[in-house]
Amino acid sequence: MTVTPADIRLAAALSASTLRRARDADWSVRADALEWDCWETAEHLIDDLFSYAVQLASERTDIDVPFRYTQETPSSPYNAVRADRAAGVDGLLVALDSAAGLLHAVTATKPPGARAHHVFGVSDPEGFAAMGIVETLVHTHDLATGLGIDGWEPPADLCARTLHRLFPDAPADTPPWPTLLWATGRGDLPGRTRPGKWRWYGEPR
Repeated sequence: MTVTPADIRLAAALSASTLRRARDADWSVRADALEWDCWETAEHLIDDLFSYAVQLASERTDIDVPFRYTQETPSSPYNAVRADRAAGVDGLLVALDSAAGLLHAVTATKPPGARAHHVFGVSDPEGFAAMGIVETLVHTHDLATGLGIDGWEPPADLCARTLHRLFPDAPADTPPWPTLLWATGRGDLPGRTRPGKWRWYGEPR
């Protein structure tokens, strides 16, 4: 049930392949139920992957690495990095691949005993890999819904291993992808109340 650095690359490749189908769509529409539009949501995902990589690279367990996070508009996400809009959607997806490659490289080279700060608990390389995968899978869901892309469903095995690592209280007797959507407040499971607030548990176990 181990999450590996290669899984980051897999998640990002699947995401880019799906999102590329909407390269000519209007990316200014909202990303499903999020308050951000699709371009902003994709930038947020890129920023997440970058931030996890630099945090783990630092091995600081007491603070977030103090990059300067800013908003472009009052309603946009706080990011340290952004994609050049002049490069279009293809450029945006290059930035996604690059950020995923950065997280892959850091998680692959850090020893298992490395630790770094996260707001949900000090975590290890596997935990940061799993966090990046969750961000990629669920934000691709948000984007696919907003952009009208059908058929986004990542591999069950990838979802199951990520759930096992970060969501120890999630049900194990339901399909992994719907369960991951439920665990992140994005979907329903029969007989279970959708979490109003959700979090993962990145601490090594």
